[in-house]
Amino acid sequence: MPKNPKSPVRPTRAKANKPEGRPLDQHLAALLNPSLVNEAQGRGSAGRGFGEAPQASFDAGVLADFDPELSQKLGPDAPSARRSGHGEVSDRRGLAGAHATVESLKKLLEGGDPRLGVLPWTPHRPPRPDKSEGGIGFNLVSEYAPKGDQPTAIAELVDGVRRHERDQVLLGVTGSGKTFTMAQVIEQTGRPALILAPNKTLAAQLYGEFKSFFPENSVEYFVSYYDYYQPEAYVPRTDTYIEKESSINEQIDRMRHAATRALMERDDVIIVASVSCIYGIGSVETYTAMTFGVKVGDRVEQRQLIADLVALQYRRTQGDFARGSFRVRGDVIEVFPAHYEDRAWRLSLFGDEVESIAEFDPLTGQKTADLDYVKFYAN
Repeated sequence: MPKNPKSPVRPTRAKANKPEGRPLDQHLAALLNPSLVNEAQGRGSAGRGFGEAPQASFDAGVLADFDPELSQKLGPDAPSARRSGHGEVSDRRGLAGAHATVESLKKLLEGGDPRLGVLPWTPHRPPRPDKSEGGIGFNLVSEYAPKGDQPTAIAELVDGVRRHERDQVLLGVTGSGKTFTMAQVIEQTGRPALILAPNKTLAAQLYGEFKSFFPENSVEYFVSYYDYYQPEAYVPRTDTYIEKESSINEQIDRMRHAATRALMERDDVIIVASVSCIYGIGSVETYTAMTFGVKVGDRVEQRQLIADLVALQYRRTQGDFARGSFRVRGDVIEVFPAHYEDRAWRLSLFGDEVESIAEFDPLTGQKTADLDYVKFYAN
């Protein structure tokens, strides 16, 4: 009985015939796998591909041949021949320029720049705006005087700062007056100081001590403002997603704003911070660009002033007058700055002209001072 022809729809167990593989073209094989071609030709030889022929006659030359002065500045001339990995000498003189660069960098790293042997290196510092409260020196207030080894330590530390020494160490047991010694160094050098503490507890202790030593100067506190922080997370075993939660301490947030504002406006600044301050908050130029000032007699449109405050993240309110907010009452704009706790500003406008600026108590509304100029920082 003859077999029925196979239906093209039904599957079959027959295996498809493999097409015969044709060998690759010689040039295509050399391009795809040049190592096999090199092994066939012998060790140390190289096949000619598509890019070798046009570049065979290129010679970069030696640096000393076309610019002797530059070669002398960079360092010793490199040899015109270098040894390859197989012990063969190559005639490619183009490696001489790269070799001279490597040698000059090595010489610079090992011996240093001779131009920096006399003057200390200082990074580039773009121009800063004028400080409204600058020119005030440090005034140490204490009923004690340096005793024992403290005068020697103070003199040596101050001398090291003036000689631009980068690293100095003050050793002492607990209770030996190291904080008082550093306060004396800060007063005699007259430079802003950053004091780092390993944790918030020690930072708060140092802040209280320096605040008592320098009551007339700006001693600020800069630590993380989170009371509680839970980063977002995912638990694959239970297929649970945990959202990010955080709680910000308003008092610490205000002190952070006061610290950044003091750096921009004053010279007599001492910042007590934890190690979290190593994370940057932006450049000085960017932070300065987000500020604007208003003085008595300026012509300012009320709508524009309100828009500028909103751009600095100030909240407009009519009831609760809290830090970082402002309210409008006719021609009067009252602003609670982000860096103040018990002071606010009242700007009175007459048309488009600033008629007066007053400082008042936000709790009682009583005016405490008349101001000629105020500067608003980002909230």
